[in-house]
Amino acid sequence: MANTETISRGASRRSGRDASRRSGRGSARRPGRSTRSWVPYAYLAPALVLYGLFLLVPLVRATQFSLFEWDGLGASTFVGFENYVAVFQDERLRSAFVHALVLVFFYAILPLCIGLVLAAILTRARVRGMGFFRTIIFLPQVIAMVVVAVTWRQIYAPDGPLNGLLRLVGLDNLTTAWLGDYTWTLPAVGLIGTWVSTGLVTVLLMAGMSRIPKELYEAARLDGAGPVREFFALTLPSIRGEITVALTLTIVAALKTFDLVYVTTGGGPGTSTTVPSYEVYRRAFELGEVGAAAAVGVTLTIIVFAINAVVNRIGDKS
Repeated sequence: MANTETISRGASRRSGRDASRRSGRGSARRPGRSTRSWVPYAYLAPALVLYGLFLLVPLVRATQFSLFEWDGLGASTFVGFENYVAVFQDERLRSAFVHALVLVFFYAILPLCIGLVLAAILTRARVRGMGFFRTIIFLPQVIAMVVVAVTWRQIYAPDGPLNGLLRLVGLDNLTTAWLGDYTWTLPAVGLIGTWVSTGLVTVLLMAGMSRIPKELYEAARLDGAGPVREFFALTLPSIRGEITVALTLTIVAALKTFDLVYVTTGGGPGTSTTVPSYEVYRRAFELGEVGAAAAVGVTLTIIVFAINAVVNRIGDKS
């Protein structure tokens, strides 16, 4: 009996020592795990530093400049929010923001409507050379906007191809100086944006439609659904993510338009095509009102952020 008790005590001591070693090893690993938890942040740090240096710091500096009256060279005078008050009181600036919202229709809403129709037709139809077609329709996105503006300025010229085509088909009464007419200049510039954005929107929507399972369409047809009902009941809800992305990209492009307006019309005739980005350039570099220009830029940034926040919110809820 004594031997048995001695053996059992020894076994219990050994098991206790083994358990303490295992617990010791486990506790020794914990610091390593906590140490490794910062590794993902280390990988993100370079991108965050670049993001802060090239986006957040300039934004903070622009906000600081917007509170001063400054010509960019001499001494500055603190004026508080007077520059922001001027944004809403200046008729020219109010018109610029209205023109930007009009361009949102041409850059975002109209291309989305056209893109939905094109994508729905091309996704369901068996068309040869689909890859080549996608390349051609996406081509405006890879061409510099200055090149696009110069080309369309020649198309819209009084003796350009557009008026020449109208004369050729006997519609001489419709010819006009498209970029010099107070009524048609802004729509003419907007249609250039439509041409540029339609390819991007169409390709995005085609990518979304192509991943919808074909079995869903077959089931819809068995239930008696036609093409129109399939589109609104099945296709449209399935690509709301792609629609949100397309609207976000095109709305931002519309609100920050500068190079297109600068090359084609220079904000004219009069102020019929001036936009906020052009006003930032004009006030900062032509009039020497850096503080006022910064206030316009900050206001535009807030509007862009607010509109896209609403678009993404609606896209998430739908």
